[in-house]
Amino acid sequence: MHLLTSPRFLKDLLSRHGFNFSKSLGQNFLIDENILNKIIKGAEITKEDNVLEIGPGVGTLTAALARHAAQVVAVEIDSALLPILDETLQGLTNVRVVHGDILKLDLDDLVRNSFDNKPFKVVANLPYYITTPIIMRFLEEDLPYMSITVMIQREVAERMAAKPGSKDYGALSVAVQFYTRPKIICKVPAGVFMPPPKVDSIVINLEKRSSPAVDVADTTRFFKVVKAVFAQRRKTLLNTLNAANITDLEKEGLSRLLISLGIDPQRRGETLSLEELAAISNNI
Repeated sequence: MHLLTSPRFLKDLLSRHGFNFSKSLGQNFLIDENILNKIIKGAEITKEDNVLEIGPGVGTLTAALARHAAQVVAVEIDSALLPILDETLQGLTNVRVVHGDILKLDLDDLVRNSFDNKPFKVVANLPYYITTPIIMRFLEEDLPYMSITVMIQREVAERMAAKPGSKDYGALSVAVQFYTRPKIICKVPAGVFMPPPKVDSIVINLEKRSSPAVDVADTTRFFKVVKAVFAQRRKTLLNTLNAANITDLEKEGLSRLLISLGIDPQRRGETLSLEELAAISNNI
């Protein structure tokens, strides 16, 4: 067993450093070797890979990544964890810890200085409260990442992988699937963390597409359409688009356009595929 997955060792380590868990930072440290291995396998980490880890905590996943990857750059926001990481990652010459907030760091600069702009993989056990902003930043910025493998709240992962027509399908599903191919790796019970969170988790892999899933004339307009159709899920597609003020078409003209695209104006937005959303965006 890796020492950092031993609850007794971890408690002693944190006690020696006078560390207190921060609820505001959503700190829950993984203490299960089996889940560690599933993350490494799910991310398909090889000796050729550069890895960017977000939120290394005490370095449990970081050390495991270092044993399999070419190099690991770990971004940690909590300065109280830096001396702990100095201890737990001692001797791992292919690891560098960066103190900073991943939502505020200049990612272009980080990738250039860390990986010389070469492809890299993102791996993280993300705090639940900032999961979506972090993932959306990587999806939307022009960065040479190959995949994002993260352990996140179960409900959020299920929304990312949801199919049209399901209760979980929404704007997040469309955004994630527009840029990547999501694949659920495994479910993770709350009991494998210290302290245990109040919800279960899922490890999900988002493989970056070489190009977006659908052709759109204007990405900004596409996501305005997406936002509009999911804004009021109980309303029909015609009514949500008409209320969104994203077209000069009157309601009757909008209805005719949808029919011409083979889309029933009375459908609900959550039933639309990416192809149908792209068709609306390109013709509205």
